[in-house]
Amino acid sequence: MIKCFSTLRSSLAADFAKTLVVAAAHDEHTLEAVYSAVKELPVRYVLVGNREKIMTISSGLNHIPNADTIVDAADDAECAQKAIALIREGGGDILMKGLLETGILLKSALDREHGIRESGVMSHLAMLDIPGYHKLLGVTDGGMIPCPTLSQKVNIIHNTVAFYGKLGFPQVKIAAVCAAESVSANIRETVDAAELQVMCEMGQFGDNLVEGPLSLDIAISRESASIKKHSSRISGDTDVLLVPNIVTGNVFGKGLIYWGGAKMAGCILGAKAPFIVVSRGATSEEKLCSIMLCLAAARSK
Repeated sequence: MIKCFSTLRSSLAADFAKTLVVAAAHDEHTLEAVYSAVKELPVRYVLVGNREKIMTISSGLNHIPNADTIVDAADDAECAQKAIALIREGGGDILMKGLLETGILLKSALDREHGIRESGVMSHLAMLDIPGYHKLLGVTDGGMIPCPTLSQKVNIIHNTVAFYGKLGFPQVKIAAVCAAESVSANIRETVDAAELQVMCEMGQFGDNLVEGPLSLDIAISRESASIKKHSSRISGDTDVLLVPNIVTGNVFGKGLIYWGGAKMAGCILGAKAPFIVVSRGATSEEKLCSIMLCLAAARSK
């Protein structure tokens, strides 16, 4: 069980080094996270961006990168294109967004001819280190697909269980969370959640457990399930919350960070390489935790 980000860091110690490709690396928080990662984790880097700004910022951080680790790029679009090309051509194992808009990077990543999307869908997984919860809690998808269809939710689950397998989880417990644990034809996400549970019972997700619809309190509290007399195999021990839409996941995560003292890492799955797309205002700590998450996702097994 990965209880916190410190446990995740420890699990990476024996891994082979991976190469991190940073798009628009001319950003202090991003470079601070990258250089911290190099000291603590099995990772190398390639910095794509404005060479002069990268060198100036690096000097202020008391780190001078080798010239061959910087790929000069004139603007955001070129940063995205060159970074994606490096990943596509095998020059890197993990992609990281620096100081550019997410949409610009995703446009290059999703390009049918030159992008890095693989089969299925690309989805975002956030992991939250929450005071009061006994392990890291995954939330998907709060950063990629606005309103996923049932088919997309199936792919999101497959992306998620594949990632958790690389963390050593023999079984992943996923709660398809809704406003309540009852099915209503007027609330599509409850219908989808019930169908996902049926798929799970039919073996579509292997040995992993998917239950829904579940209210948040039942998903994370066995006591709440007992009070509501709701039978559940995952209540109080949920690994991942499958949220109905991007707004739910985004608000839930940011609310816990700003008001609940949680720490978060994020990773996009389902591409040729995992990649980090965090807010341009994210702290270097959040970016470092996200690098750790992607290092785990980049494992061959």
